[in-house]
Amino acid sequence: MINWITGNWFLSLLIVNYIVAISAAFFLIKSNQNPRKTVSSLLFLVALPFLGLGIYYFFGLEYRKSKIFKRKDLNANELIQNWNKRLHISEDDLDKYEETFLVDRLKMVKLLRHNQTAPLTLRNNLKVLFNGRNKFDELFKDIKNATNHIHLEYFIICDDHIGLEVINLLIEAANRGVEVRIIYDSVGSDISRKTKRKMTDAGIEYQSFMPVLFSKFTRKANYRNHRKIFIIDGSIGYIGGVNISDDYVNEPINYNDTYWRDTHLRIEGHAVKSLQAQWLLNWYFVKNQKDDYEVPKAYFPEIDIAENKAVQIAASGPDTDWANIMEALFIAINTAEECVYITTPYFIPNEAILTSLKSAARSGVEIHIMVPKKGDSWAARYASRSYFEELLESGIHVHWYCRGMLHAKTMVVDQLFATIGTSNMDYRSFDINFEINALIYDDDIAIELNEQFQKDLEYCEEVLPDLWFKRDKMNKFKESFCRLWAPLL
Repeated sequence: MINWITGNWFLSLLIVNYIVAISAAFFLIKSNQNPRKTVSSLLFLVALPFLGLGIYYFFGLEYRKSKIFKRKDLNANELIQNWNKRLHISEDDLDKYEETFLVDRLKMVKLLRHNQTAPLTLRNNLKVLFNGRNKFDELFKDIKNATNHIHLEYFIICDDHIGLEVINLLIEAANRGVEVRIIYDSVGSDISRKTKRKMTDAGIEYQSFMPVLFSKFTRKANYRNHRKIFIIDGSIGYIGGVNISDDYVNEPINYNDTYWRDTHLRIEGHAVKSLQAQWLLNWYFVKNQKDDYEVPKAYFPEIDIAENKAVQIAASGPDTDWANIMEALFIAINTAEECVYITTPYFIPNEAILTSLKSAARSGVEIHIMVPKKGDSWAARYASRSYFEELLESGIHVHWYCRGMLHAKTMVVDQLFATIGTSNMDYRSFDINFEINALIYDDDIAIELNEQFQKDLEYCEEVLPDLWFKRDKMNKFKESFCRLWAPLL
């Protein structure tokens, strides 16, 4: 037997591979995941010996969701929900807005309240920040004025030019007595040991979110913290698409030859309390804290701001019972009456979002979708293009952004509702990664985002149906092949 194995080592390895693959397939089918994701994973297990197991391990395996995230302490969850309940508006108070600025968006408000006790907050001042430079200019001023605490949570933090500017300002804040705590994703971030020592010496606490070995080789590993949250003194918050990296600042000193178009939001007001609550949940998780929690009152200060902008914070991830952001977008699209404007770097929608878009368009709603022409992922680019034909057939306008990398994640509906956040229009954002969006029920913000959409169109090329339907067969094959990966990308 041993002689046969050594003489037929490749065949032996192949047999072992398929024994493991069959076991994995049984587990996969039994887990009742999304059917398309299950079929995709089974296809790679069968068609790609050895490589298929690797793909399944990094993209299809769900053990972390069922085991690791149970470590998110229920006491912490209950504590944060109690803080959120203090911000709640009663059902009677909600009803009075039905005839004013919320209109039928009340469905969305009530959905998120039911799903995750996410309060609607009415006392907020908002400022939309287009591109990285505008974000960092505002952020630097707020860091310098911080007096109590600074909390941040980012997918990408790099100690490059802009990253060191941020970190040095955080060190200065810590040296003057401000509490600074950082959550960074171990796959997306790149912080040197030297920089970490400088932060430690200044008294800054930092934690890596679900650390992995060889992070440079696991850029698409599952269950990453894709959020970008910055909180100053519990009253000022930032949320959106701009990470802390030179890629996002289009300036000569750190320009990487690709123009990055992005959108961020500065919030001053009660919605920051919801950002703080979500940050705390992940802080307790990465600290693996098991004791009872006493949250400092300074984390949730009294904020005296007149009623101005209505905002609701939607957070989702593999630890939530519901796909909160996806469901909110689904309702927003389904209740649209006039128009929907979407900007996203990755458009790989699930069946629910795709059907809602096509149905809305065929019912007379004008829908425009803007995506980068090249993007930063070959597979995602072609997978995205595989949806264009059915979008165009439904009357949806698709625009290629040609100036550089479009990284903004926004949607505007009927110039009444808008969302700015970290979630892309893809499977990964809806089902796998930790994401967070601000849902804004305000016509001024919606109009401002629509005006920016019109400006961005100047750098776009519209995908015309007649030409698109005639594209060559090789491109069609690439699209179809990459679409097989769609639930895994």
